[in-house]
Amino acid sequence: MSRDKEVSKKHDTDRHAGTGGSTAVSFADDDSTTTDDDENRNLDDNEVDDDDEKKDPLAWLPLEDTAKQVANWIAVFLGIWLLLNGVGMIGDGFKMVAGDQAQELFAFAENPFVGLAIGIVTTAIIQSSSTTTSIVVGMIAGGLPLNIAIPMLFGANMGTSVTSTLVALGLAGNKKQFQRGFSMATVHDFFNLIAILIFFPLEIFTGFLGKTATAIAPSLSGQGEGVLSSVFEAIGDFIDLITEPLVELASGLVEPLGDVWGGILLSVIGIALILFSISFIGKILNLLLVGKAQEILYAALGKNAFIGVLSGALITALVQSSSTTTALTVPLAASGKFEVRTLFPFVVGANIGTTVTGLIAAFSASGAEAEAAMSGALVHTLFNTFAALVILGIPFLRKLPPAGSDWLAALATKNKLYVFLWIGGVFFLIPILAVFISNTLS
Repeated sequence: MSRDKEVSKKHDTDRHAGTGGSTAVSFADDDSTTTDDDENRNLDDNEVDDDDEKKDPLAWLPLEDTAKQVANWIAVFLGIWLLLNGVGMIGDGFKMVAGDQAQELFAFAENPFVGLAIGIVTTAIIQSSSTTTSIVVGMIAGGLPLNIAIPMLFGANMGTSVTSTLVALGLAGNKKQFQRGFSMATVHDFFNLIAILIFFPLEIFTGFLGKTATAIAPSLSGQGEGVLSSVFEAIGDFIDLITEPLVELASGLVEPLGDVWGGILLSVIGIALILFSISFIGKILNLLLVGKAQEILYAALGKNAFIGVLSGALITALVQSSSTTTALTVPLAASGKFEVRTLFPFVVGANIGTTVTGLIAAFSASGAEAEAAMSGALVHTLFNTFAALVILGIPFLRKLPPAGSDWLAALATKNKLYVFLWIGGVFFLIPILAVFISNTLS
């Protein structure tokens, strides 16, 4: 390492040490030299590594530079259009199958513990809370009662955090990096667990989130009065205009199969469209925004929790995937450049940003169904927003997720068995326990 770099590093260390608090940025405590990756961590917006090129869905296009950028943005809007169509198909398919019997069809999930288990397991399997939320919103539009859907949305929040945990396993070859990375990955788990422990009982006994969402939904869905309602009504009408042709075409194609099998097939097509579109949008936006996202991340860290939350929410809203943004934090923590406590607010913000997908999906419904769908999407948004305010706002609670993740990471570093015990326990044992509790109480 050159003398100038040593002086610069010492200056930065001294400066950050003087600031104190959770916003301090920690540097590696060993004598390792600066690598090329460290020198080039802020990538140029147009720079794409080999892995990203392999993941580029439009790599086959003979376009470069500006033309390729334009094509990528067009593809993003196409992906959003497919997402909206997928949600619409699920809603129509669910209505074909259930008819007026939606309540009876999901009677097994009336117990909130069962609904919670369904949300956790489903999201843990497909590794996307955005997908689960979009599917549930579509089902609400098709007649699924809100009180049954809400626990599923809670569970979706918990299930999505398994992705970062699995990402951390890629660092298992280096103990120091693994411990820091696994701690960063599981801080998301601990945050969501605490959020569920607080708001799940609150919702069961008071219906706070459901009542609040139901009160707000008419204005956002265009069913209320005033300027705001008119604006969102216009948005809803536009969504109907651009999605109705494909949804009606798909409905017509499955109609000969009858209501039950036709509805099931239509819902499956809708789910497939959602899975494809979310993956497609994520890959394209990663190529478009990863450089800028990294720059925003580095600029936001070391300031305050509010900026961290805002940055996480914004970036996640853009890439439509909390898994994508939280995955960014794992290598940052693993490198030793940033502490888990510094990155923690960014992860909390990602939880809020991922709710945008559900809100977008809600616009695919119309009439009274639009209000119900918007209520479901708003529950997810309110849950994550209030959880951020409560947990980050109370000093004792704010310390629990980083402390818990550090403790677990220390155990996992000594024995990797703890990793699999944690994944199995949180994402599969808890759902089984929830079902057991529901059976005991019934």
